[in-house]
Amino acid sequence: MAMRRFPALFAYAFALVATCLWAVQPVAAQSILRDAETEALLRDMAAPLVEASELEPENVEIVLINDTSINAFVAGGQVVYVHAGLINAAETANEVQGVIAHELGHITAGHVVRFDERVRSAQGITILSLLLGVGAALAGAGDAAIGAMMAGQQAALGSFLAFNRNQEAATDLAGVRYLSGAGISGRGMISFFEKLRNFEIRRGYSQADEAAYGRTHPLSGDRIATLREVLEKDAAWATPEDPELQARFERVQAKLYGYLAEPQRTLNLYPESDTSDAARYARAYAYHKDARTDRAIAETDALLATAPDNPYYLELKGQVLLESGRPGEALDPLRRATELSLSEPLIASMFGHALIATEDQDNYAEAEQVLRAAVARDRFNPFAWYQLGVVYAARGDIPRARLASAEQQVMAQRYPEALRNAQAAEAGLPVGSPDWIRAQDVALQARSELERLRDRR
Repeated sequence: MAMRRFPALFAYAFALVATCLWAVQPVAAQSILRDAETEALLRDMAAPLVEASELEPENVEIVLINDTSINAFVAGGQVVYVHAGLINAAETANEVQGVIAHELGHITAGHVVRFDERVRSAQGITILSLLLGVGAALAGAGDAAIGAMMAGQQAALGSFLAFNRNQEAATDLAGVRYLSGAGISGRGMISFFEKLRNFEIRRGYSQADEAAYGRTHPLSGDRIATLREVLEKDAAWATPEDPELQARFERVQAKLYGYLAEPQRTLNLYPESDTSDAARYARAYAYHKDARTDRAIAETDALLATAPDNPYYLELKGQVLLESGRPGEALDPLRRATELSLSEPLIASMFGHALIATEDQDNYAEAEQVLRAAVARDRFNPFAWYQLGVVYAARGDIPRARLASAEQQVMAQRYPEALRNAQAAEAGLPVGSPDWIRAQDVALQARSELERLRDRR
């Protein structure tokens, strides 16, 4: 009887292990949203906090994730990932700064490394309970086996979550220090936690909820009480918000909403009676997504009437024209946007794309120049590499076209194709030239990743 039950118990045990490991895995890679204006805003919002944290500014990145949930996280290195849902939920730039300050605390405390340590500890507890359960099963005590395995998982998960809650509480206080050191009010941090508390109330949590044991974060009410006591005494508490930063935040928030939401939802939230720049921004994207090009252009022209040298308004007008099949008309606004932004790589990439889309060979030399400058400043720009490969191929420069393809493919983790293209590029490029050396580097990277994947298998 015990031996017949053993296979089922064994499978059940592994299911418990898998459940525990799933619960403690770091967030996997998600879709990244890239926009020049948004990235500039996030950098400027984070800059004083990074300085207060004593991290090296050039090593810290703030990355926007295409996820509607209200969240931010760190997952290795010195990168803070901010969900689009968090930007939409925030009311002020100061609230987002409070979140960024908290996440910088995770980086300075090395919590990602310590996370891995706790995962290994949780695994150890769970595997020990698995072995005890298997032993009990072999001895004929099936019920005892299940009990041992379930108790082991509960202990592992409980230990891990308690550790995580302690980390979060300590990181809140680190965020307070960085806000204070930067001279930024902590009112945004408090108000954002108030939003989270309201969410918890709607979900049915309470301060006395025993489910707090099974949470990865302390209850927001507890966090607010602790933080308010410290923040209200800080000299920066009464510091007013930066009106220019807030205006930029409102524009980016509206832009992001217009880009991601269904057009009708955007038009409901930003009706035509609202003539603010933020509302016009959102409606321009909504009309463009709805193929109402003339309405989208009218909104961008209204924006440009208030700020004719705003490179992001010019970029938007060029984007609408380009994606509406009018690349020739898109050239002037995109060329001007590229000049005003000092060849910001994402804007320059779109300009290069428009030059190629005209299918006028007289524009290809300029496109190559613009795109080479873009990837020189931002090598992790697969769209620019793709466009550069197109213009190389159109001009008959096949080795460099294959190198551009390899650059794009290695970023997409298509390592076999990247290796083939890099090797072909190396064979066709002048020996010792910068591009020949780069082809070797890309081939080495692709080969190394393939070997790593093979070893893992």
